[in-house]
Amino acid sequence: MKLISIVVPAYNEEENISSMYIKLAQELEPLPYRYEILFINDGSRDGTLQEILALSEAHDCVKYISLTRNFGKEAAMLAGLKRCKGDAAILMDSDLQHPPHLIGELVQGFEEGFHQVVAKRSRTGDSKFRSLFSSLYYRVINAITDVDFVDGEGDFRLLSRKAINSLLALSETNRFSKGLYSWIGLSKKIISYENVLRADGQESKWSFGGLINYGIDGIISFNTKPLRICFYTGFLVLFLSLLYIGVTFYQIMKEGIGAPGYFTTITAILVLGGIQLISLGVIGEYIGRIYNETKRRPSYLVDISNVDEYDER
Repeated sequence: MKLISIVVPAYNEEENISSMYIKLAQELEPLPYRYEILFINDGSRDGTLQEILALSEAHDCVKYISLTRNFGKEAAMLAGLKRCKGDAAILMDSDLQHPPHLIGELVQGFEEGFHQVVAKRSRTGDSKFRSLFSSLYYRVINAITDVDFVDGEGDFRLLSRKAINSLLALSETNRFSKGLYSWIGLSKKIISYENVLRADGQESKWSFGGLINYGIDGIISFNTKPLRICFYTGFLVLFLSLLYIGVTFYQIMKEGIGAPGYFTTITAILVLGGIQLISLGVIGEYIGRIYNETKRRPSYLVDISNVDEYDER
């Protein structure tokens, strides 16, 4: 009988862990599969780890990995994928915004032979500003990257063992899973669901600043086009500057108009300075990522766990 792994990163989710397990078990029990529920405690500061440990003692299907500190969701998901043993794995958030009742549909897609079965959420319930920002972001990122990003597609998905191994074969430290899912290719099926509020009634733990940083990661992680944009922008500014000089010189020589004063000079300095700072920032992002990759540090460190890394051999 095949094994399904549920991979659940958790950070300060003490109030949701038990209810998460109950709902998962209710959906998994009727399926003709063995299952394991793998919680990854990402350096939580509340009682999340204690809740997970209590569940693992009461239920053999509950596995856990506790990281030494908060390494971020990307690292936690990577830890889970490395140690899950299933023929397929389902990535889910621990706040129940990813509805467990969709597990049956995800598994059905797996039975149909798809390597990725993606749960795509609607924007129902999001603020107009957030929806507009998200739509604009996806248009921009698809225009300047070499992989396809789809609005509403996140980490909530089923991955076959082939898809899992393909992701684990990618060795970069700075991971952006939304892009990696697209980069590995493989057959994909999409199911849709309505946006769900957190189980504890609170708003998402993602701040606007955090979303901005996450968006920048997506743009920088998959291509060098931003560097090329800086290159083209430099040439465009040079061309416009030469054109402006030519027009101004013509007005002085032919029409007797005096040369503009300090306003023109200050404007030119500010425009060029802004472009230079943006260009340096883009270059700095790439250099910083190169620096991080050359250090070859692990993406995470494990404190305690009751499951070892998976070995197909």
